[in-house]
Amino acid sequence: MTQPGFMLTPIGSISTPWRTVADCPRNGRQPDPAPVCRVHILPAFVPGLLGLEGMSHLILLYWLDQAKSSQLVFTPPFDPEPRGVFATRGPRRPNPIGMSVVRFDGLDGPDQLLVRFLDCVDGTPLLDIKPYLPTTDAEPDAAMGWLAPHATRNTNTEP
Repeated sequence: MTQPGFMLTPIGSISTPWRTVADCPRNGRQPDPAPVCRVHILPAFVPGLLGLEGMSHLILLYWLDQAKSSQLVFTPPFDPEPRGVFATRGPRRPNPIGMSVVRFDGLDGPDQLLVRFLDCVDGTPLLDIKPYLPTTDAEPDAAMGWLAPHATRNTNTEP
């Protein structure tokens, strides 16, 4: 199904220390302390930041503008079996939308957020910001399927 005139509007851009896809950490895994990254919000969207103060984590959605063309089945670098893209977090998706749960270190002026644990290239277009709600977004008994043996400790959501 297609939507005539369907389009996304970036609300800002993301500044990170990583200049290429190869430089980016996998799934936000980084040494502690993770580097501070800046999220620049376009002026028209700054009023939407009202109320972020006091939140410790956010969900950022962004457009992986440097991702290669979509690949529906591939073999992940850490697993010998071919997997469907929808069973992975790989960037080569039909719609290359990235998502990260980031630690929110506060605002720097009216239009910049300071965050940690991002995994995208410098200059990545920002699509949306949502509050991370541990009572809604974390499910302690969630199953990871084939990814369970490959799980790493998640420091992104620890205070």
